[in-house]
Amino acid sequence: MPKVERAIIMAAGLGNRMHPVTLTTPKPLVKVNGMRMIDTVIDGLHKNGINEIYVVVGYLKEQFVTLEEEYPGVKLIENPYYDTCNNIASLYVARDYIENAIILDGDQIIYNPEILAPEFERSGYNSVWTDGETDEWLQTVENGIVTACSRTGGKGGWQLYSISRWTAEDGKKLKHHLEIEFEQKKNRQIYWDDVAMFCYPEEYQLGIRPMNKDDIIEVDNLSELVATGCHAYKKYGGGKVNE
Repeated sequence: MPKVERAIIMAAGLGNRMHPVTLTTPKPLVKVNGMRMIDTVIDGLHKNGINEIYVVVGYLKEQFVTLEEEYPGVKLIENPYYDTCNNIASLYVARDYIENAIILDGDQIIYNPEILAPEFERSGYNSVWTDGETDEWLQTVENGIVTACSRTGGKGGWQLYSISRWTAEDGKKLKHHLEIEFEQKKNRQIYWDDVAMFCYPEEYQLGIRPMNKDDIIEVDNLSELVATGCHAYKKYGGGKVNE
């Protein structure tokens, strides 16, 4: 069975949808209940024995430097394209580390570290079953294999979350496909997730890793940040959202 050996954390974005908080603080370093969001990610990885961690930085990158001192095993990778390209650029600059890797965003809050467990059967994304309507990416799964994905959502499917694992074989393929899209085709305004899911779907047989909605919170904008603070307040019996 494949096992995660390293992690890549995406932390280069501008965080425009969380202004004014992110005007002075990169989104992954915003604190909820006194803890930076990225700390919950790194802590969750450490609890699963994953200590080789690459953090891709760009916007306000100097604020991440202390992570290398605080967490042995953390190494920063600079994405010089962060302000002109979509996040395909972040995985492109970290493409040498995709084999047997878990890839995740730094601007989410991990409530259940078990969702970052290193053992996995096939490449694919942590996903939550949703009966109701969602506008998030929604996957159709048959016999454990993702057969389709809707960018515009829907209902009655597996909602994709920003945690994915990649085998050595698929990591090699993904690196190659990233190079084709980024270098040759100059296709730089897509998500890196588009590469396997939409650009070369016939080259991968992705699976899913089921989890519960309460295991994680993805914070996309200011209202979600405020709501997350309330969620954390109820969950932990007090606290606040702050920079």
